[in-house]
Amino acid sequence: MRVVIQRVDYAKVVVSGCEVATIDTGLLVFCGFEEADTSDDLEWIAGKIRRMRIFNDSEGVMNISVEEAGGQILLVSQFTLHASTKKGNRPSYIRAMHPEAAGIFFERFVQQMTAQTEVPVRAGVFGAHMEIELLNNGPVTIIVDSKSRE
Repeated sequence: MRVVIQRVDYAKVVVSGCEVATIDTGLLVFCGFEEADTSDDLEWIAGKIRRMRIFNDSEGVMNISVEEAGGQILLVSQFTLHASTKKGNRPSYIRAMHPEAAGIFFERFVQQMTAQTEVPVRAGVFGAHMEIELLNNGPVTIIVDSKSRE
């Protein structure tokens, strides 16, 4: 599982002209699932996201988590995070989980995040064409992959 975490002042998801999810200060998390992912990957990434200290403390140092900052979390599925550009100019998505399984994993991930954190968790619409509007704060953007456990 691979995620791109962005610290935001706000973010929203629009589908077919309708706003379906919005957050104020918090984390916008793009989530990509691969065939080899298990529930252990979901749990590990969820814990990493909620504990990641990327919000400023009173001294302006990135030292507090989204929970401590009183933020919110917005999860958006994005299979393109597993694009391979090794060969040619057209990305290959062979490592990305098949849509049926990925939809189930995304719902389980939303549930996992909701269960593990006390902050509001919102989600985009799996498989939909989404427009994402955000104001990245910092900018702070972090990539985490459950297979490398960095």
